[in-house]
Amino acid sequence: MVTMSAAYDGNLRCTLTHEPSGSTLRTDAPKDNMGEGALFSPTDLVGAALASCVLTTMAIVARRDGVELDGARAEVSKEMTSVPTRRIGALPVRVTLPARLPADYRAKLENVARACPVHKSLHPDVKIELLFVYA
Repeated sequence: MVTMSAAYDGNLRCTLTHEPSGSTLRTDAPKDNMGEGALFSPTDLVGAALASCVLTTMAIVARRDGVELDGARAEVSKEMTSVPTRRIGALPVRVTLPARLPADYRAKLENVARACPVHKSLHPDVKIELLFVYA
Protein backbone atom coordinates (compact mmCIF):
# COMPACT_ATOMS: atom_id res chain seq x y z
CA MET A 1 0.00 0.00 0.00
CA VAL A 2 1.23 3.49 -0.87
CA THR A 3 -0.13 6.54 0.93
CA MET A 4 -0.39 9.98 -0.65
CA SER A 5 -1.86 13.06 0.95
CA ALA A 6 -3.36 16.30 -0.30
CA ALA A 7 -3.51 19.60 1.56
CA TYR A 8 -5.69 22.47 0.41
CA ASP A 9 -3.54 25.60 0.19
CA GLY A 10 -6.30 28.06 -0.69
CA ASN A 11 -6.99 29.83 -3.98
CA LEU A 12 -8.07 26.48 -5.54
CA ARG A 13 -4.59 24.98 -5.11
CA CYS A 14 -3.43 21.84 -3.34
CA THR A 15 -0.08 20.34 -2.40
CA LEU A 16 0.20 16.60 -2.89
CA THR A 17 2.74 14.52 -0.99
CA HIS A 18 3.96 11.05 -1.85
CA GLU A 19 4.46 9.76 1.68
CA PRO A 20 7.13 7.08 1.02
CA SER A 21 9.50 9.49 -0.75
CA GLY A 22 8.35 12.85 0.57
CA SER A 23 8.22 14.28 -2.96
CA THR A 24 5.53 16.87 -3.59
CA LEU A 25 3.71 18.56 -6.40
CA ARG A 26 1.05 21.23 -6.53
CA THR A 27 -2.20 21.47 -8.43
CA ASP A 28 -4.40 24.36 -9.53
CA ALA A 29 -7.94 24.43 -10.86
CA PRO A 30 -8.06 24.90 -14.64
CA LYS A 31 -8.87 28.27 -16.19
CA ASP A 32 -12.23 27.02 -17.43
CA ASN A 33 -13.19 26.03 -13.89
CA MET A 34 -12.35 29.14 -11.83
CA GLY A 35 -8.59 28.49 -11.48
CA GLU A 36 -5.54 30.17 -12.90
CA GLY A 37 -4.39 27.07 -14.80
CA ALA A 38 -0.86 27.81 -13.58
CA LEU A 39 -0.16 24.21 -12.49
CA PHE A 40 -1.35 20.73 -13.35
CA SER A 41 -5.05 20.34 -12.60
CA PRO A 42 -6.24 17.13 -10.94
CA THR A 43 -7.61 15.89 -14.28
CA ASP A 44 -4.32 16.82 -16.00
CA LEU A 45 -2.63 14.45 -13.58
CA VAL A 46 -4.90 11.62 -14.75
CA GLY A 47 -3.72 12.16 -18.32
CA ALA A 48 -0.09 12.47 -17.23
CA ALA A 49 -0.45 9.30 -15.16
CA LEU A 50 -1.73 7.43 -18.22
CA ALA A 51 1.19 8.59 -20.38
CA SER A 52 3.71 7.77 -17.66
CA CYS A 53 2.14 4.37 -16.99
CA VAL A 54 2.18 3.43 -20.68
CA LEU A 55 5.90 4.25 -20.95
CA THR A 56 6.85 2.70 -17.62
CA THR A 57 4.98 -0.54 -18.28
CA MET A 58 6.53 -0.89 -21.73
CA ALA A 59 9.98 -0.12 -20.29
CA ILE A 60 9.59 -2.80 -17.60
CA VAL A 61 8.84 -5.43 -20.23
CA ALA A 62 11.57 -4.15 -22.57
CA ARG A 63 14.15 -4.22 -19.76
CA ARG A 64 13.15 -7.77 -18.88
CA ASP A 65 13.58 -8.70 -22.56
CA GLY A 66 16.91 -6.89 -22.91
CA VAL A 67 15.50 -4.21 -25.23
CA GLU A 68 16.46 -0.54 -24.85
CA LEU A 69 13.65 2.08 -24.87
CA ASP A 70 15.72 5.23 -24.27
CA GLY A 71 14.20 8.12 -26.19
CA ALA A 72 10.62 6.81 -26.00
CA ARG A 73 8.06 9.57 -25.41
CA ALA A 74 4.32 9.90 -24.86
CA GLU A 75 2.12 12.92 -25.38
CA VAL A 76 -1.44 12.97 -24.07
CA SER A 77 -4.22 15.46 -24.74
CA LYS A 78 -6.99 15.74 -22.18
CA GLU A 79 -10.43 16.39 -23.60
CA MET A 80 -13.10 17.36 -21.09
CA THR A 81 -16.82 16.88 -21.58
CA SER A 82 -19.81 18.14 -19.64
CA VAL A 83 -22.24 15.44 -20.75
CA PRO A 84 -23.73 14.01 -18.60
CA THR A 85 -21.46 15.74 -16.06
CA ARG A 86 -18.06 17.48 -16.10
CA ARG A 87 -15.44 14.76 -16.51
CA ILE A 88 -12.61 13.60 -18.72
CA GLY A 89 -14.12 12.54 -22.04
CA ALA A 90 -11.04 11.39 -23.94
CA LEU A 91 -7.33 10.88 -23.48
CA PRO A 92 -5.67 10.37 -26.86
CA VAL A 93 -2.03 9.34 -26.41
CA ARG A 94 0.70 9.52 -29.04
CA VAL A 95 3.54 7.15 -28.14
CA THR A 96 6.80 7.68 -30.02
CA LEU A 97 9.18 4.75 -29.87
CA PRO A 98 12.65 4.26 -31.34
CA ALA A 99 12.58 3.16 -34.99
CA ARG A 100 15.31 0.63 -34.16
CA LEU A 101 12.79 -1.60 -32.34
CA PRO A 102 12.39 -4.87 -34.23
CA ALA A 103 9.12 -5.08 -36.17
CA ASP A 104 8.23 -8.40 -34.54
CA TYR A 105 8.63 -6.86 -31.04
CA ARG A 106 6.44 -3.81 -31.60
CA ALA A 107 3.09 -5.59 -31.23
CA LYS A 108 4.19 -6.98 -27.86
CA LEU A 109 4.99 -3.50 -26.55
CA GLU A 110 1.76 -2.05 -27.94
CA ASN A 111 -0.26 -4.76 -26.17
CA VAL A 112 1.62 -4.07 -22.93
CA ALA A 113 0.75 -0.37 -23.24
CA ARG A 114 -2.95 -1.15 -23.65
CA ALA A 115 -2.82 -3.23 -20.47
CA CYS A 116 -1.08 -0.68 -18.23
CA PRO A 117 -2.67 -0.33 -14.78
CA VAL A 118 -3.83 3.27 -15.26
CA HIS A 119 -5.51 2.42 -18.58
CA LYS A 120 -7.24 -0.54 -16.94
CA SER A 121 -8.30 1.61 -13.95
CA LEU A 122 -10.08 4.30 -15.95
CA HIS A 123 -13.82 4.12 -16.54
CA PRO A 124 -14.76 2.72 -19.98
CA ASP A 125 -16.60 5.98 -20.75
CA VAL A 126 -13.20 7.70 -20.98
CA LYS A 127 -12.16 7.22 -24.60
CA ILE A 128 -8.50 6.22 -24.73
CA GLU A 129 -6.79 6.11 -28.10
CA LEU A 130 -3.18 4.95 -28.31
CA LEU A 131 -1.27 5.90 -31.45
CA PHE A 132 2.18 4.36 -31.88
CA VAL A 133 4.80 6.09 -34.00
CA TYR A 134 8.25 4.66 -34.67
CA ALA A 135 10.75 7.43 -35.36
